[in-house]
Amino acid sequence: QVLLVESGGGSVQAGGSLRLSCAASRYNYASNHCMGWFRQAPGKEREGVAAIAADGRTTYADSVKGRFTVSRDNAKITMYLLMNNLKPEDTAKYYCAARGWSTTGGVNQPGYNYWGQGTQVTVSS
Repeated sequence: QVLLVESGGGSVQAGGSLRLSCAASRYNYASNHCMGWFRQAPGKEREGVAAIAADGRTTYADSVKGRFTVSRDNAKITMYLLMNNLKPEDTAKYYCAARGWSTTGGVNQPGYNYWGQGTQVTVSS
């Protein structure tokens, strides 16, 4: 089992940037599992934003391609989501998740069985 803790959310004006972090409680976790970022806005379904597999391959939702970048640190403990050129429609609660049973996966694949508590991102126009 692993504990995932997100941080870095906040309020920003449109066009601004934020970087979210997701810290795993187990050393080297991110290098052995697929991890991803999801978001859910009020009244909407949760959607995948970005994912990074154990081999470093990344996938993104079409709505964030070219603006968001998912990465992880060398110690493979923390996953990041750098969000540039934020838009009001990016406003949501962002969640970190992991496929604890797999090294592979993508942003649109099911099977994320560990979740963080979420961090709020609010983008004003």
